[in-house]
Order: sequence, then structure tokens, then C-alpha cells
Amino acid sequence: MPTLLLVRHGRSTANAAGILAGWTPGVNLDEHGERQAKDLAERLAAVPLAQVVSSPLDRCRQTLAPLLQARAELTQRLDERLGECRYGDWTGRPLSELAAEPLWRTVQAHPSAVVFPGPEGESMRELSHRAVDSVREWDAEVEREHGADAVWLACSHGDVIKAIVADALGLHLDNFQRISVEPCSVTVIRYTPLRPFLTRLGDTGDLSGLAPRASAEGDSEAASAASSADAVIGGDTGVR
Repeated sequence: MPTLLLVRHGRSTANAAGILAGWTPGVNLDEHGERQAKDLAERLAAVPLAQVVSSPLDRCRQTLAPLLQARAELTQRLDERLGECRYGDWTGRPLSELAAEPLWRTVQAHPSAVVFPGPEGESMRELSHRAVDSVREWDAEVEREHGADAVWLACSHGDVIKAIVADALGLHLDNFQRISVEPCSVTVIRYTPLRPFLTRLGDTGDLSGLAPRASAEGDSEAASAASSADAVIGGDTGVR
């Protein structure tokens, strides 16, 4: 049961300008986003990572650059299924302008019905399916290659991460707008044979507690239960 760290890219020039970037080439991190990326590498310093996977878009790769520089043992794998939603004719337009479009209300209230306009547009359902398939397949590969206690990281985009979280929580896609993830935040999911566990959502603080702890003789039954596929009755004990 590996642990997945879902990282949203740092703040981009499009984020700062209120533009829907989509797959527009050349969208980079702004100065604040670059600082967030450096901070992310420091926040993850104590967490061993078995694998790093990323959206191929520049803003995700730039977010991971300080981490990969600091951790020479890591390589980055790219997966287009973790790429941003293909917003079609909405790509590159200001959010303030898009808010006046009739489709905007559907995006807000009934995203499972949304297909973005134009030949390049995809549906939110397609986005959800490809993203969930990606992380579940990578998670299984990480477990096969690195064991059940491995921690791995995937860097992606806001709507992609929200769709993955909705799936983990058993939420209908129409409820995914209730989820919020900030730039360079870390969301943590652990998939088990019985259910996924969402253990952190949009965390921008200390991540050292995500490092696996070696079990010692005499560990309590509560600790064993906490690491299994069973939910801990009464709530997590805090013992790892």
C-alpha cells in the first residue's frame, strides 16, 4: 500500500494573470511559484521517494526541478494522462471572460456533463478517467518494484488532482468543485485493497511526518491496524 503525494504545480504566470492556461506552451512558474518549488524540495527533504511522475507541461517540470536537483537518485517519468484538462476553445482566455459563458454554470454545478468546446476540447469525464487510471497504475507499479511502504510523487494540475481526490473519496464528479488545492500544495492518498485513504488535502506545511517509520518489536495493535486496509475505529491513533 504505497503512499501517493499529489503535488499541484507552483503558481504560474497564467495563474497570476487569471488566464486558463490548459495546454498552452511556454506557461512558466512566476517568481512566487519558483520560491514555492524551492520550498517544496525542502519540505520533502525527510521523505524518501521511490518514484517521481509528472505532467509533461513546463510548469509541472519546473516545480519538480529543485527537488530533482537535490535528489540525484531520482528520475522523472512523464505521463500525459496527468496533463491539464484540454479546455479546447477556452484555452488561453481570461477566467473573468469565461465566467460570462453559459457553459460556466455547468462547469460549476454539473461538471460530469461538460465537454469543452472546439476540436481540442475534452470532457470532464475523460479527464477523470485518464487521471485516475494513471495514478492507480503507477501506484501498482511502485508497489511491485519498491514494496508496500514506498512513497511516490505525482505532479499535476488543479482540476486533475480534484478529480483524483473525488474518486478516492467516492464522490460523484459533480461534487468535485467542493475540493480546493492550492498551488504547490501536497495531497496524500494511500490506496488499499479495500478503499483509498485520503490523509492530507492541499497541505502547504510540514511534510516530514510522511516519512515511513520503521516498525519495532512491541508496536501496538493500533499501529498495525493504522497501517492496514482497515479504518481505525474511533479515529486514527497517530501511531505509525
